[in-house]
Amino acid sequence: MNAASALSAPLQKAPELTPKVGIVGLGLMGAACATRLSDAGLELVGYDVDPARQAAFTGPARVAAAELTDLAKCDVIVLAVFDTTQVEQVIEGEGGLLNATRQSGKKPVVLCVSTCDPDRIAALAQRCAAGSLAFCEMPISGTSGTLARGEAVGLVAGAEADLRRAAPVLEALCPSKHFLGTVGNGSRAKLAVNLVLGLNRSALAEGLVFASELGLDPERFLDVLLGSAAYSRVMQVKGLMMATRKFEPLQGKLDQSLKDFRLILDKASAQGQALPFASVYADLLEGCVARGESARDNAFIVEAIARCRTTSSSENPA
Repeated sequence: MNAASALSAPLQKAPELTPKVGIVGLGLMGAACATRLSDAGLELVGYDVDPARQAAFTGPARVAAAELTDLAKCDVIVLAVFDTTQVEQVIEGEGGLLNATRQSGKKPVVLCVSTCDPDRIAALAQRCAAGSLAFCEMPISGTSGTLARGEAVGLVAGAEADLRRAAPVLEALCPSKHFLGTVGNGSRAKLAVNLVLGLNRSALAEGLVFASELGLDPERFLDVLLGSAAYSRVMQVKGLMMATRKFEPLQGKLDQSLKDFRLILDKASAQGQALPFASVYADLLEGCVARGESARDNAFIVEAIARCRTTSSSENPA
């Protein structure tokens, strides 16, 4: 029986167990994870290399750790870092969790919620298992805002026994989950989801720009879209940002989207598969990053599209 079939029912935690949870990475997603876990009444220990994020990690039952190794005695450790390389460094680097947990004698479950290279993350899970460290993944489908509200979807993969141990954390983070089998499958699903999501964002942005150029009010046209056959959930999450060109509060950054699309295109290329729409979207993101806009919300793609101007035939006669 594999994890996908064995865990089709909701995970149940033993009522007497209240795990101590570590969080590595206290940015947008890490902070949203902390909100969910705090609301569930779990004791948290947070770590980030950014002192400002460390200082902001305050509240009841929250402790900011001075060192990564301070998380070694937690029951579950959530990784919410930027990319695969950072995940590998947190686990295997000098002062990383693999050595720290071995020295502490504790055997926590590491739960990675970052969007990662599926092949590298699967290989890392095998190395963790060889070092007696349980490694599972649950990349998040949704923004930091939807995660904090309990509306995001978890893409869960890992060994059944390890997922059972992490059940209170999985349930607190994402009431809605899909169980996808072995580690690596969660990341594969996340990349495919992000491909569709990114293209939905760009299609929405292009439609709003087009409607505006035709003389329609973009906010009123957004209402039309929400009730039309073109509807997608991204319209509710990012539509008003794009229509008003107001990109706060920040929920997901352009450089994160570009990181994901570079990985998507690399994986597709390795399979000999062209992704023409994804390539255009990635080029737009590259342009934004080159202009110093990497930290803007990914709804800012509407500005990149608005900048794509053509020269009319009357201005450029043959």
